[in-house]
Amino acid sequence: MSIHSSMTNGSDTGFMASYLEALSLVERLHRLLLDVIKDEFERLGIIDVNAVQALLLFNIGDNEVTAGELKSRGYYQGSNVSYNLKKLVEMGYMHHQRCEIDRRSVRVRLTQRGREIRDIVTDLFGRHAEGLQTKAVLSSEGIDDITTALRRVERYWTDQIRYIY
Repeated sequence: MSIHSSMTNGSDTGFMASYLEALSLVERLHRLLLDVIKDEFERLGIIDVNAVQALLLFNIGDNEVTAGELKSRGYYQGSNVSYNLKKLVEMGYMHHQRCEIDRRSVRVRLTQRGREIRDIVTDLFGRHAEGLQTKAVLSSEGIDDITTALRRVERYWTDQIRYIY
């Protein structure tokens, strides 16, 4: 059944409208998250790292990973992971080393400077988590419900991709 033909049924129309609103909200929240990170870095006078790069550093954490692993996690759609990793290495935020087994693969890990950026993002997220709770924006149960629902959508979309191929 096409989207257009399903719009004739009232309950389908309501669900479809809610689904489209949820998709739009997820997209807006991601952009807003990047803006929040950007504002924090501007407030601190850190201008050489952008929000996507800061998220990369945060998500790498204490791990040693390859660019392919970062891409497969899917956090950085719409950004060039390889370019950002190269810039972070050039700026001294990351170490890189060719993998001994597969010379085509490069493994990266944070330098002390990279860990400092990661810690800034960690502190920012910690303040946000505390604020959401203390201002009663979300409870532990509320955030768990959101996370569970988003994981279900993620699983559904992943299954759709696998089904296509």
